[in-house]
Amino acid sequence: MMKIDKIGFSIIAVLFLSISIQAQDKVWTLQECVNYALENNISVKQINNSLLSGEQDVKASKGSFLPTLNASASQTLGLGNQELFQGQFADRTTHSTNIGIRATQNVFNGFRTSYLYKQSLLNQEANQLQLQKLKDDISLNVANAYLNVLFNKENLETAKAQVDFSQAQLNQVQDLVEAGVQPQANVYDAEATLASDEQSLTIAENNYNIALLTLSQILQIPREGFQVEMIDVGSPTATLMYNNVEPILDYAFDNRSEIKLAEKNIEVAEMNTKISKSGFLPNVNLSYAFGSNAFYSNLIDTEDTFFNQLNDQKAHSFSLSIGIPIFSQFQNKTSVTKAKISVENSKLDLAQSKLDLENTIQTAFTDAKAALKSYEASKKAMQSQELAFENAQERYNLGAMNAFDLEQSRIRYVNAQSALINAKYDFIFKTKVLDFYIGKPIVINNN
Repeated sequence: MMKIDKIGFSIIAVLFLSISIQAQDKVWTLQECVNYALENNISVKQINNSLLSGEQDVKASKGSFLPTLNASASQTLGLGNQELFQGQFADRTTHSTNIGIRATQNVFNGFRTSYLYKQSLLNQEANQLQLQKLKDDISLNVANAYLNVLFNKENLETAKAQVDFSQAQLNQVQDLVEAGVQPQANVYDAEATLASDEQSLTIAENNYNIALLTLSQILQIPREGFQVEMIDVGSPTATLMYNNVEPILDYAFDNRSEIKLAEKNIEVAEMNTKISKSGFLPNVNLSYAFGSNAFYSNLIDTEDTFFNQLNDQKAHSFSLSIGIPIFSQFQNKTSVTKAKISVENSKLDLAQSKLDLENTIQTAFTDAKAALKSYEASKKAMQSQELAFENAQERYNLGAMNAFDLEQSRIRYVNAQSALINAKYDFIFKTKVLDFYIGKPIVINNN
């Protein structure tokens, strides 16, 4: 038996190891990251639970149109002296049984039942819009984090290239020093440059790992073994930029979830007002009851059998009740007033949502235009610094420039590279934000 347990344990261990290796080998695409976040985010799950709860509210409000049906049964035992006639008492034991069934149907309650049903549907629609808004926000956050990984990866590759270049430069200087062409001090300068580039490489590696960690935390998955697909975004062009912000605003006002949610909340508040006003109207109920009873006493021995008594004493009853509110301690009045205030607040929320959305889009559009200018300027600066550095290398090799001036030219070139990478990804993300607000899916591919 122990041998079988060991074999089973070994199989399980191999399976877990296999799963772990597969998880580490998996390379996540942007779409996979977005889909995983939408399926596993805690807030999304909570709103999904709210939708499930809302379905029950709709079902319950539908049931309010139906009559209530209740059955009842009671058994009473009486013991002790009882006055049978005036001044005449006897030790009496009684058994009394009552059974019945009652159905009650609301005929009219100021349309409250109908309003409550409509309100449950509106609340369900509002929850759907809230879920869509949350999914949109999560998608944008994931795309931003994903782009940040790509950005830091490109910076890392640049840092590695600089270390390789500095190492090659050091080897070249050492050869020249050994040949007696350059002084030993140049070796020290080249070694210092290599050390500085290696430090920059360490920082770039750390930033890349932090970017991966941030994305994995958004997805709520372990960082160990987590890798994403490296997309070459290429060189974005001005064609990604929108020429006018008005179409984006028009589309957003008509289609964005936050605007629809604010509009839906106004409908909910208006329905609450109708529900509150129903408190001023009469309430009409129709009831039907059917029942019977049986009675036994120790002083009488002529009672019929239990079931015969139930059969002989069965009865039907019908009742119509009307409740007319006259004074409710100001409860109905204050309820209506507060409901009207809630409607006004909901309208203000809609106005604020539109203002916030407009400000966000206007800012994003302005930022995107600025990012485009910065990117184009960075490209020109990069090209100039690249030519300047190539020229400096030629002059250095000819002995017309010293190592310090060459290093300064290289630093300007490296800074231009970093600025271009930063400007490129800043421009890409800001254009993706505009795509997001005009309803385009968030995708990152070669431009």
